[in-house]
Amino acid sequence: MAAAAPPPPPAPAPTPPSTVPEGSTPVGHPIFARIRLAQPTDVPQIHKLIHQMAVFERLTHLFSATEASLLATLFNSPPFLSFTVFILEVSSHPFIDIIQHQSDVLYPPSVQVVNLDLPIDDPEREAFRSAGSDVVVAGFVLFFPNYSTFLGKPGFYVEDLFVRECYRRKGFGRMLLSAVAKQAVKMGYGRVEWVVLDWNVNAIKFYEEMGAKILQEWRICRLTGEALQAYGNTN
Repeated sequence: MAAAAPPPPPAPAPTPPSTVPEGSTPVGHPIFARIRLAQPTDVPQIHKLIHQMAVFERLTHLFSATEASLLATLFNSPPFLSFTVFILEVSSHPFIDIIQHQSDVLYPPSVQVVNLDLPIDDPEREAFRSAGSDVVVAGFVLFFPNYSTFLGKPGFYVEDLFVRECYRRKGFGRMLLSAVAKQAVKMGYGRVEWVVLDWNVNAIKFYEEMGAKILQEWRICRLTGEALQAYGNTN
């Protein structure tokens, strides 16, 4: 009787698919950028980003948000139906395409490769590092639905768009805003709008280059603090 054939060698463990966009060839100093839906566990990073934004906008006297208040208000509704946050993460290595959260099904993370002439020196890398990885939070955008009676369609209002200083002027702000615009188009919405401080000439130029209209004739009206309380308590 013939001897039994030896068992086949064990198959190698499957390699998780990379999220390097097809056709991209990293050169120079590539950095991998991912935009994903925020999770409640991102609140400490979101809080730090909002504080940095308040410093940049010279509005720290208005900053009173806490991690607890953000956690209590940001994640009470499904994404895109109320307050929604996209997180911008960067890494020196490709992201591994593994679905980790239900939100990844609702909004599959988008990844791009940015080729830089020089590496980015991030002095706050440790403070914004994701646990156990070289992934770093670099920015965020917070938006929510509004409505245009003229268009007869809903839209998105961008409350905050912020990229940390060492990651600016590299296209990451455009990625965040484009992610909101793509979601608006996907949902059949009619517009995306936001405001910009009149002294922030770099941002104004950036938005105009994207094709956004700067509406000089409109002014923001805001009822807050004691004035809000006074009208809220009237009979």
